Order: sequence, then C-alpha cells, then structure tokens
Amino acid sequence: MSDIDRPLLVGNDHAVEQPYPVRLRGTVMRGFGRGGKELGIPTANLPEDVSQYAGQFIETGIYYGWASINSSETIYPMVMSFGWNPYYKNEKRSAEVHIMHKFDEDFYEKDLRVIVAGFIRPEKNYTTLEALISDINFDIQVAHSSLARGPYAALKEDIFLKPSPASL
Repeated sequence: MSDIDRPLLVGNDHAVEQPYPVRLRGTVMRGFGRGGKELGIPTANLPEDVSQYAGQFIETGIYYGWASINSSETIYPMVMSFGWNPYYKNEKRSAEVHIMHKFDEDFYEKDLRVIVAGFIRPEKNYTTLEALISDINFDIQVAHSSLARGPYAALKEDIFLKPSPASL
C-alpha cells in the first residue's frame, strides 16, 4: 500500500465516459532518455503531431489505457503522461507512453497504437525525483486496478489495436 492519498480506482465503474476512448497512433521516436535511465520507467514517445492531435481531446495529465506495438496480437496495459512535464521544464507538450511490461529491447521506429481509456490525475511539478517516481509508480497501480473493470477491460479487444489483414 502507498502513502499517497489518492484513490486506486478512477473513472466510472459502469461505462467509459466521453471523451474516451481516444485512439492515438504514431511511430515511436527517441525522447529525452529520462524514462528508462533516470526514472527506471521506460516510455515510448509519440510524435509531436500526435501530441497536438491528442490535445484536441484531452487536457494535460496522466492517463491509462491499452497499447499495441507494430500491430502485434499482444495488447499491453499502459500509463501515458501527456503534457509539459514541469519537473523537466519541457518546452513542447509530449505524449509519453509507459507500457506496463518488461521488454528486452527498445522499439524505436515501430508503430505504436494507444487507446486512452481514462484520466488518472492532473500533471504537476515535483520538488524531488523520488516524489516523481513514487507518484508514477502509484499511477501504474491505479491503471492496473482501473483497467480491470468491465468497460475498460473490453477496450483491450478494440479492433484499432489489432493487426490489420495487410500486416499479417
């Protein structure tokens, strides 16, 4: 159990509410190299144009949902930071996806499909790296428990995440 004073479940228990689900797709690009190296929480960064598109539907903050890489049959739970990352003082808004799975290799230049299912919390600044890491780890717990509910678990089967016949 964490000492963070936030709920472990977010979103409506009975239905995915608007504006969700939000579907995003882009080629994984190199980011700042902080996620895996500095935070121990690797991220797949979506291109800037995808971030701009996402900004039409969602506010800056932390989100949860599902992801697939290169139209794989395997669908993974994910947490996404969307915003300015004030701790790092980013100059551009970014969409950084942490896929909740241990991978043996990077997947730069691969196609990443994401379904944003819901909102966890607003973006915020931190006074220490440890506080940031603690909050991210709690976000991961929130995502796991929130995605386990029926309407959110069902999004894992969305055709958007599946390989198209042309990619088989």
